[in-house]
Amino acid sequence: MEKLVYVCWMPEATTPSEVGMVFRHQLAPTLLGLGVKGLELHLDDELADTRAPVPAPKDEALPVAVVSVWVDAYDFRQPVEQAIADVSSFIAGYQVVESLYGDYGRNPHSAPRNWADGERSPGIVTMAMFPKRPDMDREAFWQFWHGHQSPMSEAIQPRCRYVRNLVVRPFTEGAPDFQGIVAEAWPSKEHVEDPHLFFESHGDNDVLMANITTMIDHGNAFMDMDRLRSVTMSEYLMKSVGE
Repeated sequence: MEKLVYVCWMPEATTPSEVGMVFRHQLAPTLLGLGVKGLELHLDDELADTRAPVPAPKDEALPVAVVSVWVDAYDFRQPVEQAIADVSSFIAGYQVVESLYGDYGRNPHSAPRNWADGERSPGIVTMAMFPKRPDMDREAFWQFWHGHQSPMSEAIQPRCRYVRNLVVRPFTEGAPDFQGIVAEAWPSKEHVEDPHLFFESHGDNDVLMANITTMIDHGNAFMDMDRLRSVTMSEYLMKSVGE
């Protein structure tokens, strides 16, 4: 079984509520009807009214949805890919290797999951997509991201869930050359918008600045920060893998 991630754009005039309607109520039933083994939606819908921690360049169109599907083999993805393309103005598809580094209930920041498939997850998710540093080989990128960035950020941030997707390769024309796609769940909108909550500094400005500096230094060490894109989204676990 393989995981595929599709980053989706829609026309500029699309409203957040329309994003939710199209992806949850139109696309999801279609994909489930096609027999996908698992399905997760991350949507910039009306409930994701949260400022992203890393602003995008002015006037750049950002993705409004990230669709994660599990299939037997990517070779047979065409019906799934076509259904996603039919509701999007542009899609970027990737074959990925997933690491569930942290999940609900594994730390004090959230209780274990107690909501059903299809319901919105509590809190807010930041979806980050990034290329590696251009002067870094793939193995060094992987080692720093997984061996240094993940445990460091786990120690200084209040994440409820952390899903790392290491991109094996893009397979749609024109897809940005992201090497990493990450979903990080936070307890609330305030935890993303308030730096003291986001970096667990407990109101101490010295701790806050130290944690921000550490995060920036680590980011610059392995990713192309100028091309990092971050979007705040609602999470819908539509079909749990294996159920």
